[in-house]
Amino acid sequence: MTKLEELTALLVNEINYFNQGVEKLDKINIQLKETKIKMDLKAYKSIIEAHQQKMDSHTKAIERFESRFENKIKHAKIYPTWAAVLFIVGVLFGVVSFLFILIK
Repeated sequence: MTKLEELTALLVNEINYFNQGVEKLDKINIQLKETKIKMDLKAYKSIIEAHQQKMDSHTKAIERFESRFENKIKHAKIYPTWAAVLFIVGVLFGVVSFLFILIK
């Protein structure tokens, strides 16, 4: 009978320790739910603002490059206008001459 009493006493002690552990976990759980975490975003805000300024300057540089490039494309000519006109007149003169020779 003494072994049975020792086992029951041991079980009772283990159950008490288990209940105490559960109570501690409940307290910690309540504390975690009540705890509010605040983040300090001042350092990140300054980094983001600096990055935003850099991005703005890069965007403006790209826009300036695009506008200059488009302007150069608009004004780019492979041949001068007078050369193109002279070529067309020459071709027309050649066709008319050829037709005149065929007709005679």
